Amino acid sequence: MTQHSKSWTLKPGAMTLGDLRAVWAAPAKLILAAEAYPVIEASAAAVQAIVAKGDAAYGINTGFGLLAKTRIPDEKLEQLQRNLILSHSVGTGELLSDAVVRLIMLMKIGSLARGYSGVRPLIVDTLIALYNAGIMPAIPAKGSVGASGDLAPLSHMTLAMLGVGDVRVNGELMAAPEALAQAGIAPVVLAAKEGLALINGTQVSNALTLHGLFMAERLLEAAMVTGALSLDAAKGSDSPFDARVHAVRGQPGQILAAQMYRQLVAHSAIRASHLEGDERVQDPYSLRCQPQVMGACLDLIGNVGRTLLIEANAVTDNPLIFQDGPNGQAEIVSGGNFHAEPVAFAADTLALAISEIGALAERRIALLIDATLSGLPPFLVRDPGVNSGFMIAHVTAAALASENKSLAHPASVDSLPTSANQEDHVSMATFAGRRLDDMAHNTAVIVGIELLAAAQGIDFHRPLKTSPHLEHVHQQLRQKVPFFDADRFFAPDIEAAKQMVLQGELSSTCKNLFAPLYA
Repeated sequence: MTQHSKSWTLKPGAMTLGDLRAVWAAPAKLILAAEAYPVIEASAAAVQAIVAKGDAAYGINTGFGLLAKTRIPDEKLEQLQRNLILSHSVGTGELLSDAVVRLIMLMKIGSLARGYSGVRPLIVDTLIALYNAGIMPAIPAKGSVGASGDLAPLSHMTLAMLGVGDVRVNGELMAAPEALAQAGIAPVVLAAKEGLALINGTQVSNALTLHGLFMAERLLEAAMVTGALSLDAAKGSDSPFDARVHAVRGQPGQILAAQMYRQLVAHSAIRASHLEGDERVQDPYSLRCQPQVMGACLDLIGNVGRTLLIEANAVTDNPLIFQDGPNGQAEIVSGGNFHAEPVAFAADTLALAISEIGALAERRIALLIDATLSGLPPFLVRDPGVNSGFMIAHVTAAALASENKSLAHPASVDSLPTSANQEDHVSMATFAGRRLDDMAHNTAVIVGIELLAAAQGIDFHRPLKTSPHLEHVHQQLRQKVPFFDADRFFAPDIEAAKQMVLQGELSSTCKNLFAPLYA
């Protein structure tokens, strides 16, 4: 089972984006803050008191959805919760990645541990034990409409706690009973309310969108680097990055982006070589308007991060247990926090940013291969005609940029009623978040192709050098991909550049420059 070199303490309701980013990137041992246990125990005791009193309470001793009026006898409450999980485990499609599943489990643990869900400490501790053992429930990606929570995928998560179905350990599928036995974890028997608490909630939608957010952050950094590299490759001007231009507009992301571009291109010998006598008065928009476009993306990504962080710390199941009811008694309240509309909107707007990052990069590739605009050899290759150079690499970029336009269509504007019209408006947040991964990979390829094209352009300006920051990026690339001297099998080069984008390698040596993105 998984051995962790690091550990951190979860304080329910107090997670940061840095915490979530770290969990997404790599597993670490999770410890729940001791002060969480008394409130968890009080919430569980309140549920038991409601059962003992005998009053009907949704999800505790009634059926679910349109069956809420069906009263369930006390002796069948455990069966009710188990049946709930089995019947709701109807997901389909590819399994969610370990990184996304870690986020799901972490946020579910944090939500239950706030003490409004009525589960026993045993439930929270079992989830933590699975997490720390590296036992990742096998969760199919499709089958949720984002209300009443992510019922199907969270049911698949809960199956693992029951010792049912499959899990993934160290990347390999195995039967849940075998994995639990190897880790010394006993399967749980769900008590009243516990199954519903586990599967109600927005954790899957939020985890998928957080995954998209963290990918978008890497894309933004990489595309700013490649955009700066393209600027020098095309012998563009850095005048449009003048701080005064952006200050008079006042958009904060634009101001910050312009500052980053100024730092990225500072001390470029290529720029110094054409400060005087350049016939071009203004560069094309894809070079000149980078701070305006990327700054807008930066602001949007920041807004999305704030929404998703609130949701990550939220209690989103139903019904909820409040200890401040009449006469100091616990009160159970039915609401709709499971409706993932905030996440759906966040995912839809994040899709716009991911699409635009790729769209702008594709335009710069088109510029670089066009000798009339770039001043570089046609299609960035010697002896064009015999060699096609970057001609069809640009076609790939264009195809992916176009695909992203379709994927960027908002998911949140769609709704299909479910549960015999009891659940008559849903968010579609799960798909809204899930499609971000495809979009991010598309954009990573586009930015990777731009990296190859811009580096090729820099090579044609030798012996002049670009800025120190960009020279380092160029050297990193050339360690993996040689100069494109003549046509060759190009797909491996593109894949190598894509991986550099996805792994954050383009900004790895100038993290301080990009630190304001995460302030």
